[in-house]
Amino acid sequence: MNEYFKKIIRFAKPYKIYAYLNIFFNILYALFSALSFIALIPMLDVLFGETKPIEEKPIYTGMSHLKDYLQSSMSYELHQYSVEHGAQYTLMALASIIITLFLLKNLFNYWAMYFITFLRNGVLKDIRNAMYKKSLELPLSFFSEKRKGDVISRITSDVLEIQHSFLSILEVLVREPLTIVFTIAAMFFINTELTIFVFVFVPVSGFVISKVGKTLKKSSQKASEEQGYFLSVIEESLAGLKVIKSFNAEKNFNKKFQDSTQTFYELNNKILNRQNLSSPLSEFLGIVTIAVLLVYGGHLVLVDQSLTGAAFIGYITLAYNILTPAKAMSKASYSLKRGNAAAERVLEILEQKNPISNAVNATKKATFDNEISIENISFKYEKEYVLNDFTLKIPKGKSVALVGQSGSGKSTIANLLTRFWDIDKGAIKIDNQDIREIDIDDLRNLIGLVTQDSILFNDTIKNNLLLGKENATDEEIINALQIANAYEFVKDLPEGIHTNIGDSGNKLSGGQKQRLSIARAVLKNPPIMILDEATSALDTESEKLVQVALENMMKNRTSVVIAHRLSTIQNADWIVVMQKGKIVEQGTHENLLKQNGTYAKLVSLQTLD
Repeated sequence: MNEYFKKIIRFAKPYKIYAYLNIFFNILYALFSALSFIALIPMLDVLFGETKPIEEKPIYTGMSHLKDYLQSSMSYELHQYSVEHGAQYTLMALASIIITLFLLKNLFNYWAMYFITFLRNGVLKDIRNAMYKKSLELPLSFFSEKRKGDVISRITSDVLEIQHSFLSILEVLVREPLTIVFTIAAMFFINTELTIFVFVFVPVSGFVISKVGKTLKKSSQKASEEQGYFLSVIEESLAGLKVIKSFNAEKNFNKKFQDSTQTFYELNNKILNRQNLSSPLSEFLGIVTIAVLLVYGGHLVLVDQSLTGAAFIGYITLAYNILTPAKAMSKASYSLKRGNAAAERVLEILEQKNPISNAVNATKKATFDNEISIENISFKYEKEYVLNDFTLKIPKGKSVALVGQSGSGKSTIANLLTRFWDIDKGAIKIDNQDIREIDIDDLRNLIGLVTQDSILFNDTIKNNLLLGKENATDEEIINALQIANAYEFVKDLPEGIHTNIGDSGNKLSGGQKQRLSIARAVLKNPPIMILDEATSALDTESEKLVQVALENMMKNRTSVVIAHRLSTIQNADWIVVMQKGKIVEQGTHENLLKQNGTYAKLVSLQTLD
């Protein structure tokens, strides 16, 4: 069995009852599919009156003569019934039996499809859920290397392709092979010699069909990658629409998108045309087999007279009955190749190892009591170290500001404290306990984060703030908004805290969004607060409002403030000046100014008194 299919099929385990019911009804479908065609033969016998009536009841003489015994018994019972009720009535009875058999066959087919629907949609749901969960769990480093659009494509299109291809094979694995087996058994029952003759052509058909589908997986994989690329272009274009318009770059981005969709168009045409070839090709090869059967079977009927005309017509309908499942199986082989490409991309996400995970004996920690200790840490994103032998102690209740030029490693400290990344050397400890040994959920419950980019969601103000505390009351939310200096504008909105703020909060100004981010952190009420350039993107008026909000929030709280605007950190208990991943100066605002070093130069550049 295909390796990707084995890995994907584990998602079907919760729905195995539906699989068993599907198999059960598919067996009945395959059986009645053969029986419904066999039932045509006695009807044709009565209609044409070709067979010699058997008036004496046959005697069973052993397994070696079972076929003759069954055929003779059928002819005997048919003759007796015809003598008793007449040929016309017999025909009507046989027609009723055939209708009943075809009705049951189609009912069993419906029930088989009915139950497989729950399995297919259940697996689709569970794979999507697993991929989304995995996407949330994976570290930020994974998404710095992957395009977001490509990840979206895998969760949507690739998972859907798995449903269409791999899960449709579940049907083919049982129903189509059994239909062929039962049909061939019936063909052997009618005429062994003719059936052996048919099998000469089957391997030839299979070889031709497999040749056509050989390159399908490679093309499907390229198409999926291309779809991921143009989805990324869409995502980036919508996010950066202001920049695109301001630089008159619409033509450039339009061309990039159209080039990608043209490539996708050509790949898809190639894939679908090759896939579409499977059905007519298998049907044509089947018809060739039927034509050869007509010639050879005609010889058995007209010359050898070892086969009746009615039996031969029944045989031909049975042979044609093999074509539909054969076509389905050939199409499934094409689907499997497309499914392979999709499954490979899906499993790449699902099987991605997460380097940021709980230690085997991770301990629970609900409180912060003494200090944060950063001990001789070094860290690199790729090749060069961003932090080198960095050491800092942050006592409980104190505010420590990290300042320095861009690229000095300030934001990296925030990423390491929250374990968005893990250090390469050294240790970060909270209350003398390495954060890598603390349960990740507990660690992040101790920390509140306000970033430069106000990350809000297309929902109400209340629901955005509830990320900080799920069971918060409206009073607690309003209190957090007041501390964050945000309630003054929220109360004037049409629906107050129940107002929807739009995609990324774009119905609000930058200062309003940032104050909501602060309110969310206030509502969480963590003992440690990290402010990563929380005011750098704001105008002067908004900055003052946000600065007051930050000062309200930082009271009696341990704070790590990463600042570009030095006016925002003058009141910090301790200021650490960083350069190329190392501490070059540290002290209070006044002491650092007296030293007339790097900090003083930064202050003078920002024209501070």
